[in-house]
Order: sequence, then structure tokens, then C-alpha cells
Amino acid sequence: MTIEALSNFITISDRSGVVQHRYQNGKVGSTIALDGANFYFLSYFYRGAAKNRTGDNLEAELTLASNAVAMNIAHEAVRNKWMVEVKTCSMHPTTWAVGRVITREIWLAASMSYDAEKLTVLLSSGIDAVGATAPTRTLTTAKVGMLPSTAQISNR
Repeated sequence: MTIEALSNFITISDRSGVVQHRYQNGKVGSTIALDGANFYFLSYFYRGAAKNRTGDNLEAELTLASNAVAMNIAHEAVRNKWMVEVKTCSMHPTTWAVGRVITREIWLAASMSYDAEKLTVLLSSGIDAVGATAPTRTLTTAKVGMLPSTAQISNR
């Protein structure tokens, strides 16, 4: 049996793309470098993409200990609709060197909830079908070439 060590790396950026925070949840008390940047340890659990209850959007969650530091960061991220990039990486099980990036997801900090024990930050996809914030694009001959004159488009 082989052991596959995984870590999540989160990069929290403001709306203009300026990085505000970088954290990893793989090695307690350590800093791990990824793509030339240092990620500090933060104890959190990442629950990846899942459809929301109505099925019209994807959501993910970050669950942290409910303390003043985490609360302030989460509140600022949600209030300002900051971006959260999550990279899940394979790690060398003894040296904790980053192996390869398995997934890369980009979310918006949408809302938060908390109690005495835990703080949960709800992450939402940037395209919301209900809010109709999907970027609009039209197919034109200049963009895609000859278009059929009927409504039928086939991929051959």
C-alpha cells in the first residue's frame, strides 16, 4: 500500500488581484513554498466543489476554528467578495515537498457562518446562473467562421 499525502494551498486575493493571504493545511507550524510564494500553516478543512441545493451553482467550503484571527480574515473576504484560489497538491510524505498540482479552483468568498467551535466560509463559483452574471458572448462569423443558416449546429 502506498501513502499519498495531499495538501490544500489557498491564495486569497482582493478584487483587483492583489494577494492578501496565503495558507496551506499540510504541515503544522511550517511554511511551504509553491510557485515561488510562501504559504503559512493554517488549520482548515476544504470541502471541494458540490452543487448547491437548487442545482444552479457550484459551492465549496472552508471550515476553520472559530477565533478572532480567522473571523477577521473571513469577514473581510466575504464583505469585499475576495477571490479564493485553492490548489490541491500531492506532497512527498516525508519531506513535504510539493509533488504536482492535482486541481486548481477559483472561488468567490460568498458568505460565512459560525458558532463557538467552527467558522465556515461558503465559496461560490464566479458565474451564477440565477444572478445572470455569466459573461455574454455572441457567435459571429468573424469569431468562429461560417455559421449555418439553420438552428442546427453539429460537431463533426
